Amino acid sequence: MAKFIFTTGGVSSSLGKGLACAALGALLQARGLSVRLRKLDPYLNVDPGTMNPYQHGEVFVTSDGAEADLDLGHYERFTNQNATKFDGVTTGKIYSSVIAKERRGDYLGATIQVIPHITDEIKAFILNDSDNVDIVICEVGGTVGDIEALPFLEAIRQLRNELGHDNSLLIHLTLLPYLSAAGELKTKPTQHSVQALQTLGLRPDILLCRSEHEIPEDAKRKLALFCNVAYENVICANDAESIYEIPLIYHQEGLDNAVSAAFGIKTAPNLKPWQDLIIKLRNPKAKVRIGIVGKYIQLKDAYKSLDQAITHAGISEQIEIEKLWIDAEDNALLSKIQNVDGVIIPGGFGERGIEGKIQAINYARENNVPLLGICLGMQLSVVEGARNELDIKDASSTEFGHTNNPIVARMTEWMSGEQKQQRGISDDMGGTMRLGSFPCVLKKDSLAYKLYGNPQIEERHRHRYEVNLKYKDELEKKGYIFSGMSPDGLLPEIVEYSPHPFFIASQFHPELISRPFSPHPLFIGLVRACLSA
Repeated sequence: MAKFIFTTGGVSSSLGKGLACAALGALLQARGLSVRLRKLDPYLNVDPGTMNPYQHGEVFVTSDGAEADLDLGHYERFTNQNATKFDGVTTGKIYSSVIAKERRGDYLGATIQVIPHITDEIKAFILNDSDNVDIVICEVGGTVGDIEALPFLEAIRQLRNELGHDNSLLIHLTLLPYLSAAGELKTKPTQHSVQALQTLGLRPDILLCRSEHEIPEDAKRKLALFCNVAYENVICANDAESIYEIPLIYHQEGLDNAVSAAFGIKTAPNLKPWQDLIIKLRNPKAKVRIGIVGKYIQLKDAYKSLDQAITHAGISEQIEIEKLWIDAEDNALLSKIQNVDGVIIPGGFGERGIEGKIQAINYARENNVPLLGICLGMQLSVVEGARNELDIKDASSTEFGHTNNPIVARMTEWMSGEQKQQRGISDDMGGTMRLGSFPCVLKKDSLAYKLYGNPQIEERHRHRYEVNLKYKDELEKKGYIFSGMSPDGLLPEIVEYSPHPFFIASQFHPELISRPFSPHPLFIGLVRACLSA
């Protein structure tokens, strides 16, 4: 039977519950245990797929096609195992499931209530497919006191009683603010946060205390006393220079020791892979500057996986990478891009900032600056080629309105395994894109084939527009290579520009499967090209 760890947050949002869960998962793996991580999001959206990037950050996509919270990306990167559609749930998804069952008559005419129907659905989600792992870590989004989180917390209270307290733990992540005027850390916000938890019938077993300063012994003893937590289970979680130092920091502070003591885990952790990773991270041999021309750069979480994929490649090559985030609407875009060693054009939606991205692509192509385009970045790379190499001045995408030359157009059907997927123009926005992992066949002697070293790859997608093959022959005459195609040959997946030393763009999102211990070959290729540029 699996042991369950529930993680809640208090005092403030954005304290790093997802990273804490991911780091704990890595530490337990280092002790030889199998883990599974899950996210319980209290918001009413069915999934984050239609949410504004400025509000929510990036939408992470699992291999099986779920649009999920970005914390699932942290889980994958730290544990090096794929999340699934059963590892993330929202209030909206829970209620949708319960209402669908009620409409079918599954409840035999019962009055549907939060308790027991909603809480039972939450418990069923938490317990689902947990028999084949040692530890399940469940993160509750938001903070204690949020009204929308109450059903999740009540479900956890019930579940802890049902599982037995020897089979579950509650970790509460909280903030110890430092008041410079008083010259001390304040414990009272944490005490109130724990008090709020206790009024809901939940008592934390471990306090994980975020702070910009070391926590004095008297503050730890005070927290242990007033929060009814063992002194050794008050864990200091100081800020780290790199998120990949967090497993080592938390181990040093005793987090995995506290969990191991509670669950009777006797094995010692093998942390050498993480120690070696940090040595490489701290000892770069060279430096490059990469410009990322994006639409949502005011919120870095909108590009969380991309940011980390660049970091992974830098660690692998022992290269310090300076990331220059450039707004696609910045009037000084061209002057800024002239000071970088390489360019990334990431994905996005809508017409805003498109011309700036095309300007950046044109500059990189004509000046031999290494370029990696992703999703929309590939579509615009082809649009730029059509405008400037084929002289089709109004070349565009139907995403941005009517055009006589739709270089990029909306997909209406595609193959998902043996099944044909069909979409209409009037379909709902949510969950209707081409989502999840799909195979791609690479052309031999291409840059893509050289980077991957395999004739066929699997990559994750999230898009509803595709490059129009009508212009393929004309573009190839100008040096473009459609080096990656869907197995049926109908959907372009990778486009290159052969006169250029490194110009490659993918319809899929390679950043989604990059890991610190297995960086993605497209990002490694970009970093190497920047070094030799």
